[in-house]
Amino acid sequence: MPDLPRFTAAAVQAAPVYLDPAATVDKAVALIQEAAGHGAELVVFPEVFVPGYPYWNWTMTPVQGSPWYERLYRAAVDVPGPYVDTLRAAARQAGVVLVIGVNERGRHSLGVLHNTLLIIGSDGELLGVHRKLVPTWAEKLTWTQGDGSSLRVHRTAVGPLGALACGENTNTLARFTLLAQGELVHAASYIALPVAPEDYDMAEAIALRAAAHCFEGKLFTVVSCSTISPEMVDLIAGEDQQVRKQLARPRNALSGIFGPDGRAVTEPLVDEEGIVYAEIDLGRCIQPKQMHDIVGHYNRFDVFRLHVDNRPLRPLVLPEEEA
Repeated sequence: MPDLPRFTAAAVQAAPVYLDPAATVDKAVALIQEAAGHGAELVVFPEVFVPGYPYWNWTMTPVQGSPWYERLYRAAVDVPGPYVDTLRAAARQAGVVLVIGVNERGRHSLGVLHNTLLIIGSDGELLGVHRKLVPTWAEKLTWTQGDGSSLRVHRTAVGPLGALACGENTNTLARFTLLAQGELVHAASYIALPVAPEDYDMAEAIALRAAAHCFEGKLFTVVSCSTISPEMVDLIAGEDQQVRKQLARPRNALSGIFGPDGRAVTEPLVDEEGIVYAEIDLGRCIQPKQMHDIVGHYNRFDVFRLHVDNRPLRPLVLPEEEA
């Protein structure tokens, strides 16, 4: 059999330059170069890193937040487009596989936004554009749903790689769809979420989901989460002390790398900006499969069967396109 990849993975935990796509992409390029300088061959960035997360959905009424929606739309990314080209060039120059979250402008309707993960190969090829299937809770005020066409595992230099955004990592069937395609490296991109209910520990929730996917699938997960900068707090909260206190709540972000036993390979990073590095040896995925392989011998496909519609959903299909 061919040699299984062994490589260094980098999980970036950082804040965007909020609502400034050009400056945020520049920051991403610098972090890609920094990670590559430490030997990383896979670099994973947070959910909607470019140019940031719509926190106003949680802190304002829909009417108050509407002008912010337009501001985000105007600062969003076209796919394909110049910002994507810059990220592709950075991945190619650094020789890394790159996963990064962006706010993507929809092509068919003015005003549509998608929560999108870009998967870029080490040669700069845009391998995948995954649009979050279901925006979570208040996010429905901002993002349009994706479809099953982007639930794909990509053959990369670091192995078979799949990616999901934030709450999608709670979706058992979405995760199984990737596992059943041979996923061995999973990228899980999150945002810092201090605006959830007070008894919700975001750092614990992220670690729990990563451990579950790794243990069930016998694979590695690279978790990348954003942080909230003081500049973001000033912009979003202004003089509202309650919102400022809310945005400063601890344990709202965790980034790290988890192995096939569900345990963290190295100590995860909580709340602070930084990059977590870890060595990944895909050979470690073999022996655990002897005990539990839920996409192989440890399942009953005569009893259970998952049907996935992987067709792109379009608002208009013309007769000549159906031929």
